[in-house]
Amino acid sequence: MTKAKNIERELSAQKTDLILAGAMQEFLEHGYAGARIDKIVEAAGVSKATVYRYFPDKEALFTALIQQMASRKELFRLQNLRSYEEEPILFLRRYATEMLENVAEDPQILTFLRIILGESGRFPELARAFVRNIEKSSLDFLSQYFSTHPKLQIADPEVTARAFIGTLIHFVLLKHVLHSGDIVPMDRDRLLESLLALIIPPPIGNS
Repeated sequence: MTKAKNIERELSAQKTDLILAGAMQEFLEHGYAGARIDKIVEAAGVSKATVYRYFPDKEALFTALIQQMASRKELFRLQNLRSYEEEPILFLRRYATEMLENVAEDPQILTFLRIILGESGRFPELARAFVRNIEKSSLDFLSQYFSTHPKLQIADPEVTARAFIGTLIHFVLLKHVLHSGDIVPMDRDRLLESLLALIIPPPIGNS
């Protein structure tokens, strides 16, 4: 009985992966509004009934892909206990650098950001799914980090977390999504160092 359940679970996972891979291909090629369930079924190599068994509609598929992307890529990953072992400025610099590099090096992520921005007016739940599954957890964790780290004295941890994450997202949007890095150029390292200095001012007397 247990063995049969394990086999069924493995088959379900395999089918889910096939469906999500097919959905990713369709969304990347045609966007959200242009994506068709029939094409996803064809790309996944499963029946339409199987797709609807796991995902009732396109929104559920898109949300599942956002969740999968957040889990696999860990875009805004904060390393829990390890984060408190490092000096705050080193941890925050590494966190920001990894986040920016992960986004810039993955065309799928950038395409998804463009889809979310472009479709948010007609399909607001797509944008809400992104915020709920990726950005909110990062803001919550970073707010906690700023409020509880023994070496930090942050007056408003939540606002500071929003300013930190918002600056990084704005940098990505301008350079990689809106293709406007040349209009308002900014060196990444300069941005990070100045941002960190605002959050963690250097000791008085240091240059």
